[in-house]
Amino acid sequence: MDALVADARVPNVQLSRAVGLAESTCIGRVRSLLARGILRGFTARVDRGKLGYPIEAMVAVRLAGTDRRRVDEFGEHVSRLPGVLAAYNVSGADDFLVHLVAQSPDTLRGVVLDHLSGHPGVVHVQTSLIFRTHEGRHSLPAPGPIATN
Repeated sequence: MDALVADARVPNVQLSRAVGLAESTCIGRVRSLLARGILRGFTARVDRGKLGYPIEAMVAVRLAGTDRRRVDEFGEHVSRLPGVLAAYNVSGADDFLVHLVAQSPDTLRGVVLDHLSGHPGVVHVQTSLIFRTHEGRHSLPAPGPIATN
């Protein structure tokens, strides 16, 4: 799976060689991963700054109450906003972390004031600008016990 995560466009011939499987076995396994929902799709990593979205932020949002209906409604609302890459419903002091991009500081301000802090039930919003992203490994560690040494 690491080879697919590294390059989702890798041809089956190349993938089968990288993982040491016959081509027919390899394509069968990829199809099985798709059918079982383990692979949910293939994506491209995009340089958002080059597309006119140089501002990236993570916005922590706290709601007045955390009943399921209110939390679900807010999650649906925020996930439809332009520029929102993801909305994470989290535990802790905040209820959501909203990852978004914007074309300018004014655009970011408008989204935060008009659509986040101005939303009914929101009692606190804290915006953190993202200066740089350090991407993770893009693969999962092997299952099993976690080493404690």
